[in-house]
Amino acid sequence: MRLLWKILRNSLIGFIIFALGLTAFFKVVHYPNPIAAIRLGLAPASKTPTLLPWHVVAPSTEPITLPTAHEAMPTTVEWLGKTVTWQQFLDLSNTNAFLVVRNGVLTYEYYNTKKSITATTQLPSYSVAKTLTSIIAGQLIADGKLKETDKFVDYFPEYKTGTSFDQVTVQSLLDMQSGVGVSDNYPTGPQGWGVAIAQMYATTDMNWFVQHNRKMAFTPGSKAEYRSVDPQLLGMIIHRITGMKISDYFSKNIWQPIGATTSATWNVDHVGGIEKTFCCFNASARDYAKVGLMLLNNGSTAAHHIISPEWIKRLSTPVVKLDYGWGYSAYMWHPYPGTNMMLGLHGQFVFMNPATKTVVVKLSDNPTGNDPDVAEARVINQLANK
Repeated sequence: MRLLWKILRNSLIGFIIFALGLTAFFKVVHYPNPIAAIRLGLAPASKTPTLLPWHVVAPSTEPITLPTAHEAMPTTVEWLGKTVTWQQFLDLSNTNAFLVVRNGVLTYEYYNTKKSITATTQLPSYSVAKTLTSIIAGQLIADGKLKETDKFVDYFPEYKTGTSFDQVTVQSLLDMQSGVGVSDNYPTGPQGWGVAIAQMYATTDMNWFVQHNRKMAFTPGSKAEYRSVDPQLLGMIIHRITGMKISDYFSKNIWQPIGATTSATWNVDHVGGIEKTFCCFNASARDYAKVGLMLLNNGSTAAHHIISPEWIKRLSTPVVKLDYGWGYSAYMWHPYPGTNMMLGLHGQFVFMNPATKTVVVKLSDNPTGNDPDVAEARVINQLANK
């Protein structure tokens, strides 16, 4: 009995020492505390918005209500080599919300009520937020406050390295050509939390993260490779130019003008800090659709001009090819000719077909490492082409 007690006591002491050491280490590298980090790492996509600190994006005082009509969805669709019913497609692709808007009319709306998802549930966008960041950049460029030839270090001279990092431009950030060496090698499980992309996602001090991640993988402009660090660096530039919380700027200049009905949130490194502009915008499905409608309407709503035609053209014109051979420009995907698509990890889509004036929003809970982007985009594209 004494031996058992001794073993238990020593084990408890060892665990406490380990926990204290891990907590201290996480603080040094500007990670959330271990419990918060574990919760974040294990949570499904739809549960992450409140697991990181956030700033509120206030909605419009004159919200736009989309008119509604009824549209029957296809009886069956092709999904990963099989013919499945529409409901099976929604279930198998882990769908939380699915909306179809045609000519400004909401014709189909689905929410996963088994998960208590509703029309007002804030759902994460992941990399859809990159396009939202691009919209802000387009406004600043139109206002003459930002140029694509500007260098990151023009705004942050304290981060100069004397390497090709100093040559990173706004254009190279927008088109994933910066070469900054933070790979989008998303980890699976706790063993991957130490990689740079996971650190950037979880960090409590984005400036500290950038300071320690300025090595280059390739010369800016020499090639294109999808890297989430690029829109994060652009977000830092936006913050410095505007002198505002990015959430406040976005609310005043985009979210309210599009007639957003519900408040959104944008996760930050710490309250009062910097928005994680490569991801982490959270909103209702209907309000995501309103962003798509604004883009389809040449950057305007009935009451507000939000983006210049020049930036709409910039967003809509492929500049490079990235994953799956899809076109890409200024954080907008072009999977099929004439289409624009915002795409986020775990199955987040805002798909726009200007020819049919259709917006499709799909927000999902795909597990890490299982994002059938091509298959989902194919189904969405077929629907949007009707």
